[in-house]
Amino acid sequence: MLKILFVSFFSLLVSLNTLAVELQGEFSQGSLIRGKAPEGSQVWLDGKALEVSEQGYFVFGFGRDAELKHELSWQAPEQPKQLQEVILKKREYNIQRIEGLPPKMVTPPEDVLARIRLDNQQVAKARALRDSRTDFMQTFIWPAEGPISGVYGSQRVLNGQPKRPHFGIDVAAPTGTPVYAPADGIVTLWVPDMYYSGGTMIIDHGHGVSSTFLHLHAGHVEVGQTVKQGQLVAEIGATGRVTGAHLDWRMNWQNQRVDPAFLVPTRVAD
Repeated sequence: MLKILFVSFFSLLVSLNTLAVELQGEFSQGSLIRGKAPEGSQVWLDGKALEVSEQGYFVFGFGRDAELKHELSWQAPEQPKQLQEVILKKREYNIQRIEGLPPKMVTPPEDVLARIRLDNQQVAKARALRDSRTDFMQTFIWPAEGPISGVYGSQRVLNGQPKRPHFGIDVAAPTGTPVYAPADGIVTLWVPDMYYSGGTMIIDHGHGVSSTFLHLHAGHVEVGQTVKQGQLVAEIGATGRVTGAHLDWRMNWQNQRVDPAFLVPTRVAD
């Protein structure tokens, strides 16, 4: 008989006889869920197979506006396939409306569109890595010290035109403030001068989970380099389209943009 036991506010243990699938994370839009299944298991989310490590670790995530109902299924060796419904909490986001802006503040000029496309292609290539490492199972740490000046999911509507939501956490700090790796990983991108994001670095944590750091003043690691949690990787800056020095930390699971705040100790936004 299938039994469900909530072992804490942030984790769910589903047990079948002596076999178990453990899920850790906030069951909400924008969440990254990390799991452990019996060795040799297969795991599916909404019918799509997830990568499962030899030790049984797997991960999946939900975007800002994800549907609230999903289905997780798994099959341990020589056991029947099991199903579990996953219900997410709906989130409310801060929407700011600004009118009367000059058109150039709302839409980028034609002469930079090619540069923006190239930037986007480089980021997509860096995030395409599907390494089998399981660094994402670590307890993440904050990459920088400073007050929170921006949160995941917020959005501006400029002259009636909705802009892309903010998909990261902003940490306000002076230029030159150290940026540390929040978990082990491999550097897959370092570009010092992207149009919107300025100095941009991506660190892959395995299974499609990655951290992106924007508006950097300097980088201290190279593409292809393996880094350890807490290692100095960059410095906060004010590069790209910004009004002041800060770190914009973003996280992805494959093409799903997730909220880094769910993985680190709570800080109150200023």
